[in-house]
Amino acid sequence: MTLVGLIGGVGHHQGAWRLPTSRAEEIASLDLYSDIAALAEKGKLDALLMADGLGLDTKRLASASFPHLEPLMMLSALAARTTHIGLIGSVSTTFSEPYNVARHFASLDHLSNGRAAWNIVTSAYGEENFGGSPLPSHADRYERADEHVRTVTALWDSWDDDAILLDRAKGIYADAGKVHKINHRGKYFGVAGPLNVPRCPQGRPVIVQAGSSPRGRTFAAQHAEIIFTAQQTLSGCQNFYTDVKARIGAAGRDPRKVKVLPGVHPLLGNTESEALRMERELRHLIQVETGLDWLSKQLGGVDLSGLDPTKPIPEELLPEAHTFQGRQSRYELFRKLAVEEKYSINRLMEAEVVSAGHWVTVGSPEQIAERFIQHVAERGADGFILLPSYLPDGWQLLVDGVIPVLQKRGAFRTDYEGSTLRDHLGLERPAVGSRSGESAF
Repeated sequence: MTLVGLIGGVGHHQGAWRLPTSRAEEIASLDLYSDIAALAEKGKLDALLMADGLGLDTKRLASASFPHLEPLMMLSALAARTTHIGLIGSVSTTFSEPYNVARHFASLDHLSNGRAAWNIVTSAYGEENFGGSPLPSHADRYERADEHVRTVTALWDSWDDDAILLDRAKGIYADAGKVHKINHRGKYFGVAGPLNVPRCPQGRPVIVQAGSSPRGRTFAAQHAEIIFTAQQTLSGCQNFYTDVKARIGAAGRDPRKVKVLPGVHPLLGNTESEALRMERELRHLIQVETGLDWLSKQLGGVDLSGLDPTKPIPEELLPEAHTFQGRQSRYELFRKLAVEEKYSINRLMEAEVVSAGHWVTVGSPEQIAERFIQHVAERGADGFILLPSYLPDGWQLLVDGVIPVLQKRGAFRTDYEGSTLRDHLGLERPAVGSRSGESAF
């Protein structure tokens, strides 16, 4: 299976920073991230993913830690402190230009000797910090993203593999005839090219995408090599897996070459009883008022103040997902929990602050490993994005507890067999101009 660790802060549970072992004092420290990266590389994980946020709700500062260091800066630093693990950075297509994105990731791929990947996000907030114009609609954000990624791909392909000659005798560094303008003029972007960074060690950095709405699934099927999704159950994982693999095939791509990775919050203890004790301890660290505010924002700002928290949200307060202009897939997940599963407001709030809608599994390393194996065996996943509830101890238990069980069962590598992220994922190095989904013009 493919395993990727999501890094950022000191745990993915709202209360994790309050634990005495959390290292919250080091939330912006390279040493903290380096220690986590070293643990992940010790466990032979495929990659680390660093998410991003382009704004700050100051009301949350009383109860949660917000590092949000710029991903590519951090990953460039980690490239110098690691040797094999992949480095996935999140960059928004709504608030960035293709030329800059192409340069940044090509540079990271060179600096890391072929370990870079771009997590494409379309952003559901942050417009107040980028000109103040209203956030484009969900459909427009994906239309822009489609043109954006095609432009970036064309720029990555603007250098032929053999363009650099290094002919010192004749004084010719590169063959200009093998470096090409792209001359793109589209609805959103005008880019002449070529890129001013030579072709990447991987040919192109790996493309990751996390949208799970119908439009997001179609976009991922066309472009992504790793698809990140939030699903609460095995059946939800299976339904998503079947649907998106069919979309990949319909896009003319090989579904076996695209990794579908649900997010998972493994809440670990050395034993099941220890894990359950930690779950109780973390629950007591949740600040309810802030948790309800987080839930309200996931649901588009619905006013929860006058509602009974022990009962479900009335369905009439929750419009259909296709009308929602924020993160449609996450909104739909929480709406289904409220409307179909009849979760109370308190239970929904816990689902948000504990896991942001991802699968939560509590238990010993052996139990967690068996559940991972089951999800993959029953066609619910090709692996997982790991979001440990608390750090750094949660990472230690993953690497020293869960990974050895997976290795013993033949479900995960015992060592890296190549040097690039494409090697880890079993992906071929794309040729210039080759069709990787619909990534080229």
